[in-house]
Amino acid sequence: MTSSQHQRPTAGSGRKLAVWGAMLSCLMVAAAIAASAMATPRTATNTEAAGLQKDVDALVAAGAPGALLLVRNGNRTVRLTAGLGNVARKTPMRPGDHFKIASLTKSYTATVVLQLVGEGKLSLDDNVEQRLPGLVPNGRKITIRQLLNHTSGLFDYFELPKFLKPYLSGNFGYYWAPRQLVRMGVSHKPLFAPGTDYSYSNTNYVLAQLIVERVTGKSLGTELKRRIFQPLHLRDTIYPTKPGLPSPYARGYKLLGKPPATDVTQLSPSMSPGSGAIVSTALDVADFYRALLSGKLLKPQQMTAMKTVVSLRTGKTVVGSGPGDGLGIGRPPYACVGWSHGGEFPGYEAFAISSADGRRQTVLMMNQDRSTAPKRAVALFDKLVAKAFCAGA
Repeated sequence: MTSSQHQRPTAGSGRKLAVWGAMLSCLMVAAAIAASAMATPRTATNTEAAGLQKDVDALVAAGAPGALLLVRNGNRTVRLTAGLGNVARKTPMRPGDHFKIASLTKSYTATVVLQLVGEGKLSLDDNVEQRLPGLVPNGRKITIRQLLNHTSGLFDYFELPKFLKPYLSGNFGYYWAPRQLVRMGVSHKPLFAPGTDYSYSNTNYVLAQLIVERVTGKSLGTELKRRIFQPLHLRDTIYPTKPGLPSPYARGYKLLGKPPATDVTQLSPSMSPGSGAIVSTALDVADFYRALLSGKLLKPQQMTAMKTVVSLRTGKTVVGSGPGDGLGIGRPPYACVGWSHGGEFPGYEAFAISSADGRRQTVLMMNQDRSTAPKRAVALFDKLVAKAFCAGA
């Protein structure tokens, strides 16, 4: 399940789960363990790497079980880790660990939709009723574009007690079919008329998944593999349909009451299929965004559509270079301009940001989600993303 945001660390990150927030504490036993670091032969200077390593260490000292940072500028890359990937076994976080990338998945799903648009199989102005008849009330008024930029007004099923109930009762493997998730979301009154405002909703991207599957006749996982994973040689990236991660992997932790945090690694990916299910590594994530932003996955017209952002306050198109959400990526309010997406899945917090050409990149992950991580750790996470990315500008 993912309550994630396009543009952490500030607006655009999506609304926090009210239900989780009421049930979960914000404390955690600090897990300040020895840090490990790894860099490619051509990397940042020792001084730069040492400074970033201190920041990653501080994130763990503030209460995150473990953390992993990748910073890349051109062909120079540094990967730094601290803390634990497995608390019970005292296994250090490793640079190549797999993790749930949460709502970074939305960038991949949006890319597939836009590829279909470029192939003439879809239009961003198609309405939901055309593609998924009878599934969404008022579907004739909601376009595919409005799904991808979160201006549809559809309620986020992730916030409903019915959705959370199986997992809160301990049934981590409980399976939700995508159409069940959509029906939960549309059972709630819309937040606003389509196109009149902005509200982040996982329901939008589950609908995008269903549209891809309706148009292609294949599963989203099959299309992701054929269109993105295989062409880019992302061998450490998968779209799972069952619980579990490939080895090596970092386990994810969440407070489910009093400390210590619970290992929630086995939560079902069906919680957020097209909106947050992908499992990958920091290096594969960086490779995906570099390929996307350098023009290897989308035609120029679709890339322009992806980068047309709307205000997180009004849902209206932003003129100029201000912050906002596009179609699967967004512009955060940093002094240095970048394209980003963030993600929160129980047990994992991730953020990826790249320059306009994909040459300069930062990927950061900690294996406890911000909903229950200590406030100090969350603040340091957000600060580190901005610092690591903008320092290379």
